Order: sequence, then C-alpha cells, then structure tokens
Amino acid sequence: MRSNRILFSGAAAAATFLAACQASKPTASAPQPVLMTLGTNNVPTSEFAYVYRKNNSTSPDAGTRQSVQEYLDLYTNFKLKVLEAEGKGLDTTQAFRRELDGYKQQLAQPYLTEKSVTDQLVREAYEHSQKEVNASHILIRVTPEADPKDTLAAYNKVVALRQRVTTGGENFEQVARETSEDPSARENGGRLGYFTALQMVYPFEAAAYKTPVGQVSQPIRTRFGYHIIKVNDMRAAQGEIKVAHLMVRATPAMPAADSVTAKKKVDELYSRLQKGENWDKLVAQFSEDAGSASGGGELPPFGTGRMIPSFEEAAFKLQQPGQLSAPVQTPYGWHIIKLIEKQPVPTFEQMEPGLKQKVAKDSRSELNRSAFIKRVRTENRFTEVAPVKELLLAQADTALTTGRFKADAYLTKLASVPAAKGKKSTVAGATPVFTIATKPYTVKDFAGFAEQHQQPRPGTTPSYAMQLLYDQFVDQSLMEYERANLENKYEDYRMLVKEYRDGILLFQLMDEKVWSKAIEDTVGLQKYFAANQTKYQWEPRVQATVISAATPELLKQAQQQLATGRYTVKRGLAPELAFQPNSAILTKVAIMQQKNLVSQLKGDTTLQVRITGQVKAGEKGANLAQRRAQHVVEELRRQRIAAGRISTATASRPATAAAKITLTTSQLSGLEEMMNEQNPLAVQVQQRAFPKGESKAVDAVPQQPGTYTTQQDGRFYAVRVEKTLPAGPKTLADARGQATSDYQNYLEQEWIKELRAKYPVKVNEAEVNKLVTK
Repeated sequence: MRSNRILFSGAAAAATFLAACQASKPTASAPQPVLMTLGTNNVPTSEFAYVYRKNNSTSPDAGTRQSVQEYLDLYTNFKLKVLEAEGKGLDTTQAFRRELDGYKQQLAQPYLTEKSVTDQLVREAYEHSQKEVNASHILIRVTPEADPKDTLAAYNKVVALRQRVTTGGENFEQVARETSEDPSARENGGRLGYFTALQMVYPFEAAAYKTPVGQVSQPIRTRFGYHIIKVNDMRAAQGEIKVAHLMVRATPAMPAADSVTAKKKVDELYSRLQKGENWDKLVAQFSEDAGSASGGGELPPFGTGRMIPSFEEAAFKLQQPGQLSAPVQTPYGWHIIKLIEKQPVPTFEQMEPGLKQKVAKDSRSELNRSAFIKRVRTENRFTEVAPVKELLLAQADTALTTGRFKADAYLTKLASVPAAKGKKSTVAGATPVFTIATKPYTVKDFAGFAEQHQQPRPGTTPSYAMQLLYDQFVDQSLMEYERANLENKYEDYRMLVKEYRDGILLFQLMDEKVWSKAIEDTVGLQKYFAANQTKYQWEPRVQATVISAATPELLKQAQQQLATGRYTVKRGLAPELAFQPNSAILTKVAIMQQKNLVSQLKGDTTLQVRITGQVKAGEKGANLAQRRAQHVVEELRRQRIAAGRISTATASRPATAAAKITLTTSQLSGLEEMMNEQNPLAVQVQQRAFPKGESKAVDAVPQQPGTYTTQQDGRFYAVRVEKTLPAGPKTLADARGQATSDYQNYLEQEWIKELRAKYPVKVNEAEVNKLVTK
C-alpha cells in the first residue's frame, strides 16, 4: 500500500499550494515524448516529470538516478492499477463521476478568484482593524434590485437629508429620529456606537473609515438602501478582552419593587466582593446567568461592537486582571464585571488566515467576483450583439414581473416582431445574443435561464426585470466558461484533477483487490500466516498488572481496591428506585429506571448488583424494606438476570422510600473509572503480557512473580508480576493486525506481477536519462 500513498498524498497536499501558483500553461498540441508504454498505452515524459518534481523537490537526493528510478517504479505500479480500473469501466460509473465532480468543484475555487484583489482586501481589513469608528447614520431603504425610478427617488431623498444636516445646520440625531428608516433610530438617533473591521457591510465600513471625524459622508449604497454616515469619533483599536461577570436579573418590564430589590442585591454583592469575599463562591451562589455561573462567570473573549454598549464600555475601562467594575445596568439586569485579561490586536501574520476566510464570506467578496468576471470578459473576448439584447429587453412584458414568464411563448413573440420595411425579424432561438471566445450563447439559452430564475417583482418595469436576469446570465456564463476551461488553461489544475481522478479509481480497485480482500479472505490469511510463522514470534515476556498513579496515596487506594476484585460502577445508573409511600410498588419513573438497569446488566455480564431496601421515617408496613428489595429482585430474575449476580440487604436506619442500587464489576476499566471520577488521569491500570522495552515500569522491576513499586517520569507504579512467559510463536489472533497488513502487501505485489504481465512495461531510457540532473 505504500506506493499509492506516496503518489496520491500529493494530490491532497497540492490543493493549498495551488492558490498561489496560477501560472497559465496552455496544453501543447504537438506530440509529446513518451517515457514508457504500458501495453499499448503511452505515458508522456511531461506527466511523470511534473509529478516527480512536485513530490520530490525538497528531497536532498532529488534528480539522482536512484531517486528517479525508485519513483518511476512506484509510478509504473500506480499507472498499471489505474489502467486496470479503466479497463473494468470504473471511470464510467455514476458514483465515480459524482465524486470526481465534487472534487473538481473544490479544486477550482483558487482559480476562480482575483488573488491580487483578495490580498488587497485582506490588507485593508487588517488596517481597519487597527482602529474603531464611532458613527451615526440615516437610512433610506431601497432594495438592491429596485427599479431605477425607485432607486433615483431614494437617492434624491437621502441627498436632501444630507443637505439638512450639513449646509442646513440641523442636528444629525434629531433628523435621524424623524426620517431614518432604520427602526432603531427612533430610540438611538442613528447612533451605532463603536465598530471595527468586518462588523458592518463593506460599503458602509469603507465609507466610515474614509470620512473625517465630525464630517458627514456622501450617500452610500448598501443592500439595505442609501445611507449617510456621520463619524463622531475614531480611536485606536482596544483588542479583545476576557471577563467574568456576576449578574442579577432586572428587565425593563419588571415591577418597580422588584427592580429596587435587584439593585439592593447587586449593591450588597459588590460590597461583599470589595471586602474580599471569594468571587467564584458568590457567582455560583447568586449569579442569575445560568450559562456562566458554574464557570466562575467567565464569558468568551470579545472585542468592540460585540456586547451591549454599557457592558462593553465598563469592561474595557478595567485595567488590571482581577479588577472589578461597579454594578453596570444593561437590558438584562445588573452586572459586576471582573477583568481576566486583555489581548492587543494581533499582528498581520497572526490574523491573515482568519481574515482571508472572513473576507471570502463578507460582502466585500463581491468586489473580488466583479474583478474576476471583468478579467474573464477581457481574456475571452466577450462580445455582445447589442441589437439582439435591446430586442430581448424591449419585448419583456408583465408575465416576467408577475413570475409567469414562459420561454416558449417569449421566443414565439420575438420571432414575430416586425422588422424594417414590414419584414419579419430574423431573431430566433438560435440567434446569438453574445459570444465568449468562439462559443455563442443564444436567445434560447437566455430565455431558458430567465424562466428558471425569474421571481415576482411588483412595481418593477418588465424591461428592467429582464435587464437584471440578463446581467445574471452573462455573469454565470462567464464563470461557467472559465470553470470549464481551467484544465486547458492551467497545467497545475489539469494535473491535480488527473491525480484526484486516478486516485479515486485506484482506491476503488485497491479496496477490491487488496484491502477488503485481506480482511475477508480468512482462508488465504491463515495460509499466508502459516507459511510465514517465523515472522510472528514472541520475545520473553511477563504477565503483569500495572497500576500507574499520580500520587503515592492514589496508588495505595488503587492497590487496596484491586485486592477486592470488585469495583463500583456509577455510570448511567439511577442511585435508587423510588416506591410509592407505604408500599412495595415502584413509581412510574422508577419503573423506567428499572428497565434501564436491566438493559445495563444484560449489556455487561461482568456487572453484579446489590439492592438495599429502605424505608422513610414514618412509613408503615411489616418488612417493607425487605419487600421492596425483593420486588426488584423478582423483576430482575423475570428478565433472566442470573441469581448469582444479585444480592440484597436492608438499610438499618430510615432513609428514603426506595431501593438503593449498587453496581460492581470485575473489569479493570471499572477500577479506573472509580478512581478517576474527579481526575481522568489519576489512575491507569493495564493487565497483559509485557515484552521487554514496552514498559519502563515493568522493565524496572525483577522479572519474576511478585509485587513491586517503582517511580517513572513523575508517576508512581505498582507492578504485580503473575508469571514469566518464554519466547515462542504467536497465534494468528495475537498477530492479526501485523499479519493482515503483511498479507495486504503480499496480495498487492502478486497483483502487480499479474498487471505487468497483462500490460508489458517498456521504458524509454533516453527520456529517463533526461530527468537525471545529479
């Protein structure tokens, strides 16, 4: 299996490499030199050379004859397997095509962007993240695809509002309250507080950072409509902060008396904290934020613009870790905030990977898409047939704006449009409306797209609705054309797709011929194991039980528990089964818990159960505790739980109206679970045969029966050696993992021999020599 791993792993690794390597290399049309033939199939020298260089470029011996020859042998085996897969038609199945198409979509992404634009946007986002802007805005709503007349009306309205707050001298916040179509403006006067990069839609962010403090921006269009922005302040970024809080709930709708009580409560807590009372204790007891109270009130780190402004302002005023704020009010209640740590804005290198991901999802990604489509237009000689386009727009009718557009009816209508001098129009379904390179995109193509992508647009003129669909059709066609031609345009992409294609085929056939076969062919595995028994031998060993503990005290406790041979199990268990008062009848909830107990006992036959009957003080009934225990026993026996796994007792003192359930196991995993209830690494237990060199603790003690203690690497060990085991042959069960792997390698080598006989390999040594550079 090693050979295919070496060759195919390069495909996965190259995906990230390609984003920065988009050198355009058209495929050569002239015959290429042949490195070797496999049967009647030629392997071009260029194909092997490309893969060899990519996977060996950093190797010190790259280019030596030995390196080239070793890789050629691997590649030959790889290509033989792919040929066999193709011969079996595995490359024609629907499942194969679907999987390959999925990979191609992923691999194409780095080639369908403008890297220079992305780099510029990432750098700009980082520069913006160094500062925080405090701004207010006025919004006049208009949808991104609004009719031009509606867009113009909104624009004129926002221009008039800008004049009122600039040359007219009116108060910005008052005008925002009266006119802004952002609902929150009625309350906040359009004030947005402080924000930083990637917290607003990109056109809004860009305008805010470009507008001087105290000034009002020109109208800015976003997907929400037109804005004018007043920049109130700009400051250095505060970075991120991590705090904990203690909250006393108090909402605006709360009765006045309850609000007063909440304020008194938070003041008392603040006073106690100032006197030095334990923060975690008071938070656990009194904080009404259930999500954070159990963790000392800690909140995830946050930066500017991510929390309620009053909370955020108070938090960022704290300077030293451990410092407390006075009670701060938010719409959720009163908070006492404790500073844990402050983190400055990271460096560009630290932020770059995350910024790239955010920029790709942010509204600024549209700039990248626009630049990419513009380049594709130019490179592929996009040519529009203007008269045909004008006719398409002019003949749109209300069927389009009401969402009832039909392509066939539209094409019929176009064909009957009168032309000059009374002649019929020559516009038909096959008439091109534009071309990309030499490929025509017809009126029929566009009509089908329009029918599929239409949506009702009340209030929009039909011609404008058609214009929007036409623009979408052009952009989509350009994108699809570029995607379809990536393999011709970029050698890196073409070779990577080929590697993934061959890798998928190889995986399917290797699974059939080698991996699954080695597991399922038990007879063949037995035969191979017997023929190679000398490879599977035990060295001298000791059978031992090893306890590893974090402290000597834990080690002693674990040894004492080990001596009992039974370990308490608490996982998944109801500690007791409740009974109805003064009776031996289980409650409804307890009946379900008893079913769970039965399932647990059936699922693990090492478990034993002890049932302790109990009574509550004041309950009446002769032998009630005993009858309760017996009731549970009878149900377990009815469910065929062996009597030897069940024991009973009765509590000596009144407790609860229930039967207490105690489970124990003989499995050492139960000892670990019991000892590690508080700390998962407190105790570890192993019981098996240990060859020399496998355990420092075992190697450090005498290799003969007895119990010994030792200390290794800061842990404390007890080693109980039960017996010594001499060297000797392993059984197949002992060596199954290694034997199966060896058998897979054997099957692969035998298969390769068959393939080389089926597809005789002829190597062109002259071409090989050209690849040897050292």
